[in-house]
Amino acid sequence: VQLQASGGGLVQAGGSLRLSCALSGRTFSSYAMGWFRQSPGKEREFVAAISWGGGSTYYTDSVKGRFTISRDNAKNTVYLQMNSLKPEDTAVYYCAADPDFYGLGYRPTLAHWGQGTLVTVSS
Repeated sequence: VQLQASGGGLVQAGGSLRLSCALSGRTFSSYAMGWFRQSPGKEREFVAAISWGGGSTYYTDSVKGRFTISRDNAKNTVYLQMNSLKPEDTAVYYCAADPDFYGLGYRPTLAHWGQGTLVTVSS
C-alpha cells in the first residue's frame, strides 16, 4: 500500500487549505482513513478519521467545526478540508489507513502511513 499526500502550503490565519491523500495498492474501501499532524517539538497527534464508506467521522476537539474529513472511494482519495486556520495548526500532516475505524484515532500503531505534507499558517 502506498499513500501519497498533497495540498500543504503556506496560508494566512483565517484561510483555508484542502489536503488530499491517494491510496494505491489495495482496495481503498476496505480501510478507514485518518489524518494526523506533528508540530515541531511535539508528538504526532490525531486530527480526524473517516469510516470505510464515509458515513461516520470523528475529530479531535481542537479542529471540530473547522476541519472536515471526507473521502471519494471512486478516486481512492481522502480529503481534509481545513477552514479558519490558526497558527497553532502549523504542522506536518500525515494520512493513515487502517482497517480499524474505531481504534484509528487511539492505537499507537496503524497499518499504513503516507509521507507528510507541510501546512504553515502565518499570523
